[in-house]
Amino acid sequence: MQGEPAVHDELMALAERLVAAGEQPAPPCPDAVNAAMVRHWTQALGDASGAWEDVAPPAMIQVWSMPGLGAKKAGSVADDPLRLLNENGYTGVVATNCDQTYDRYVKVGERLRSTMRFGGVAGPKRTAMGEGYFVTWFQSWYDEDDRRVAEMLFRVLKFQPKRRGGGGRPSGAKPGKYPLRPTIGLDTRYFWDGVDDGELRVQSCADCGALRHPPGPMCPECHSTNRTYTKASGRGVVHSFVVHHHPPVPGRTPPYVVAVVELEEGVRILGNVIGCEPSEVEVDMPVRVVFQHMDDELVLPQWTPSDAPDPEPPAEEAEPDGLRIELTPTFVIATALATRDFTPVHHDTELARAQGSKDIFVNILTSIGLVQRFALETVPGGELESIRVRLGVPAYAGDTLTLTGERADDRTLTVRGAVSLGDHLTATVTFTEGEAR
Repeated sequence: MQGEPAVHDELMALAERLVAAGEQPAPPCPDAVNAAMVRHWTQALGDASGAWEDVAPPAMIQVWSMPGLGAKKAGSVADDPLRLLNENGYTGVVATNCDQTYDRYVKVGERLRSTMRFGGVAGPKRTAMGEGYFVTWFQSWYDEDDRRVAEMLFRVLKFQPKRRGGGGRPSGAKPGKYPLRPTIGLDTRYFWDGVDDGELRVQSCADCGALRHPPGPMCPECHSTNRTYTKASGRGVVHSFVVHHHPPVPGRTPPYVVAVVELEEGVRILGNVIGCEPSEVEVDMPVRVVFQHMDDELVLPQWTPSDAPDPEPPAEEAEPDGLRIELTPTFVIATALATRDFTPVHHDTELARAQGSKDIFVNILTSIGLVQRFALETVPGGELESIRVRLGVPAYAGDTLTLTGERADDRTLTVRGAVSLGDHLTATVTFTEGEAR
């Protein structure tokens, strides 16, 4: 759709009409709330609390309206925008946000109905998955007396899958390694050898002595192809910078500073500023290079205020407290089925890779279910009012998901779910008044 403004305009006009249409009836829920599906869901997600004999886990709310495998796909307020995107090359799909609000827990035996309303389309946006559009809609559930029992905001990214090299086989850092690895070739080997030796090396022309960075095959001054390097002082000033908040980047915890540093030698180099708060960084701030050990193999040149101490060497990582989930292929597939999500990226490795993914990965309904499990294990006896989940990096099969949390106040728990690539999710859980202790 990039370069096709007519299609973009068609998408935005369609979204505007759908928003104006307001709340619409959704397809009927295929099953009443029942103990068998609750048991399947709790077993797949590892919830052994035994708390769900008469009521359903609130994070299951969308399960009751999922059509299931083999059922004729029913209509949705988002169908037409999603179809238009699909027809124009945005064939990949991944959920990004799920916010659920619970008016009350639903009881076994109740039969629910639901409605939908369209929220909007945003884009095009460049993302780690590829260029795409964010599509948002809302769903509400009502009991047999037409009283609302829950509402959900759901957002997906429809994207153009990036082509993966090597026949679509997964790539990346080894388990336990820093996930961002530099690409080292003949032109840059001298630089990374210098980093390993604690030197900041800048390419120079072997004939006229002109310095240049990033390295290149030819001197821009005299056009010589004879190259060497010089050892830089490692001191400079911040020429410009940004504070990165979103999207998530594997191995990085936002916010963090990415800066262009002008060296004393006159060339400019890109890097992170560490050793101070992002709010303390400013243009023309004097900085010096430090060499940070990211793991037992990788060293990266970073920048720190000239008067800041050197970063401490990495400590042995302690096992984090919290809920650890081994994301075996069986777990990823079983939980997707338990949430009645039959999207191929959660079950079929080859189809997942064809859509630009490294492997099958945990679906968002499982992620929100695990947040519920962690929250109620952290606050025994608590009653949930809402769960708001924002997804980050995918949680691939073969990884480990660790959920940790912090009490913001008597009613609020903030949750972080981390995998080897970084934060898989951040969530805010709110408890009903007087229930959280």
